[in-house]
Amino acid sequence: MTIATAYWCILLVAVLPYIWTVVAKASGTQGRFNNRDPREWLAKQDNPRSRWANGAQLNSFETNPLFYASVLMAQFAEVPGATIGLMAVIYAVARVAHGLLYISGMHLFRSLAWFIGMASAFSLVVLAAKTIA
Repeated sequence: MTIATAYWCILLVAVLPYIWTVVAKASGTQGRFNNRDPREWLAKQDNPRSRWANGAQLNSFETNPLFYASVLMAQFAEVPGATIGLMAVIYAVARVAHGLLYISGMHLFRSLAWFIGMASAFSLVVLAAKTIA
């Protein structure tokens, strides 16, 4: 794995929130999607899948910036590219799993996937700090 692998992972996880958004909107059961007020429309949905997909979307937007920064910090600190690539793949796989588990309502496994993803991102930050020190 290389730093290029990590960059492809950045692209993948950047797209994920939009995929979860499509699932949230397509899963709605309370009237036709209202693009004039999408947040209100989503709040009115009684289908758990729609709410869970929206939650996956929001969580992706919340956690992805740490991942982006961790990859760039590790590269700047000259952490080996193979290590950065491996940690990035772990994060990306964990985030895909997180979204799928969230939408499926499997909360315990979803939390495990979240933890694995966050651990890989924090690992890159720690490796960057140790390398540069």
